[in-house]
Amino acid sequence: MARIDDNTIDRAAEYLWTAGRVLEQRRFAHHFGAAPDPAGVLAALDAYRAPGGGWAYGLEPDVRGPAAQPLAAGAAARILAEADALNGPRGTELCDWAADSTTPDGGVPAVLPSLRAYPHPPFLPIADAPPAELLSTGQIAAPLLRAGLRHPWLTGAEAFCRRAIEAIGTTHPYEVITAVGFLDAAPDRAWAAEQAARLGESVRSQQLVLLDPAHPEQVRLAPGYAPGEFHLPHDYAPRPDSLARSWFTDAEVERGLDHLASRQLPDGGWPINWARWSAATENEARPGVTLAALLTLRAYEGS
Repeated sequence: MARIDDNTIDRAAEYLWTAGRVLEQRRFAHHFGAAPDPAGVLAALDAYRAPGGGWAYGLEPDVRGPAAQPLAAGAAARILAEADALNGPRGTELCDWAADSTTPDGGVPAVLPSLRAYPHPPFLPIADAPPAELLSTGQIAAPLLRAGLRHPWLTGAEAFCRRAIEAIGTTHPYEVITAVGFLDAAPDRAWAAEQAARLGESVRSQQLVLLDPAHPEQVRLAPGYAPGEFHLPHDYAPRPDSLARSWFTDAEVERGLDHLASRQLPDGGWPINWARWSAATENEARPGVTLAALLTLRAYEGS
């Protein structure tokens, strides 16, 4: 059964043209319009540039204010990758900015102390000397590696991510999803396959994936996650060529994709499933979630 058709896309389009930010509207036009429009995506992304470099102004909706943050840089990296704009000056500039926030071990924190002066969610702690995290470093490094960029910062960040992934024990979905993104892009394919197999076993043994949407009681929610903040097979493997796809049976993936398709709301958009700390940030996040759902459903179409 087709999960994405013209009706699904048309309903999402009406939602995005009605409620989406310019960024998601330009991304939607790039992916689903008559012709790709990378220039439009880049023009919209540039509106989120911070004065001293990096990205801010709610590019990552839960990270507010004008102070550039690594989590926003991770969001920028993914969007730059969509526009095929990382293997060049924009990718180099991203690495140069990340280098200024890098800790001695080669990674970057999730957020910097500069965020303290601006609104931020209660689940995003701000430390005076924040440690580097895989969650932020991997989100920046993975698209750059996939693009084939060479830069001194990326060399250190790659080493940091490898160590962090090898050290993963008890974990949570967002850490694993970031790890998978890095593994899918890592140049050392044998190492990536080995680590992916280990993480897949952990995801199942630690009950971090909702394999049957009819039985959410079978999932262990990680500390700090909101009620209903479940992750399904396609969240770990948003494309069928991901290393994480092999973690799940065809039936498990099919159930998850059917559930994803069923989550489209009457207004044409998809909901967020994490903690709602601000109505404004929820409204800004939903367009990105909607576009991600469309891209996942399209990636699996016919697979």
